[in-house]
Amino acid sequence: MAQDRAACAAPLFRCSATPLHRYFGSALYASFQRLKGLCYERAVSMNACSLSSLDWRTGGNQTPQFIRSYPKTQISMAGYQKNRLIELVHEHALRFGEFRLASGQTASFYLDCRKLTLSGEGANQVALGMLEVLKQTGMPDAVGGMAIGADPITASIVAIAWQQGTPVRGFIVRKESKAHGTGQAVEGPFLSGDRAVIVEDVVTTGGSSLRAIELAREAGLKIDRCIAIVDRQQGAAEKFAEVGVKLHSLLTLDELGIKS
Repeated sequence: MAQDRAACAAPLFRCSATPLHRYFGSALYASFQRLKGLCYERAVSMNACSLSSLDWRTGGNQTPQFIRSYPKTQISMAGYQKNRLIELVHEHALRFGEFRLASGQTASFYLDCRKLTLSGEGANQVALGMLEVLKQTGMPDAVGGMAIGADPITASIVAIAWQQGTPVRGFIVRKESKAHGTGQAVEGPFLSGDRAVIVEDVVTTGGSSLRAIELAREAGLKIDRCIAIVDRQQGAAEKFAEVGVKLHSLLTLDELGIKS
């Protein structure tokens, strides 16, 4: 009996698919495969170990089958990849047609970056790219922007910055102050005097971001930079400069191959 139990237990440590399927049936085997996938995803997201260290069957010499079969997007988030962000913008955010922009202008294309920033890979790439800019230009105390476009960007930056050991606080700028509660236009765990950066999905003439800068400054934040995912290159940088704010962007229309 003891020998039988040992024979059944051994495959568990080897993670061999055939013995598990033989002894426990397809349902348990499928659950076990899902568990391995979750363990892998957790390890990659926390940068806890390399792919080779996860190969339980081969002692680290080869990539195990369940990792090889994982979607490539699951193992491409170790760092910011500008080319991948361009691909994601084309896949998720770019639409063609006749559109009226927040600036009042009309355009033959529209960048709906909420479909990018509310997806897992898109949120990671945007946050990692903006964190690179922040580290190059000086980490602030807080990041935030005008609701609702900036909200998922802020949340992603705050989460990933903490994981990287460079914590930063987040804030939300309301388009209109609440009529109840504290009635604040700017929400979040910021302090008056904090050095802060405005984040934005797309800037055209910069109107909404300029309003966010104004309200954030009224709340006591010191704003000197704005980072956008895409700059449509229609005068925003010049208008920001007039109020002492430097505009940075991860992408421009030229880099996206779009003619305005």
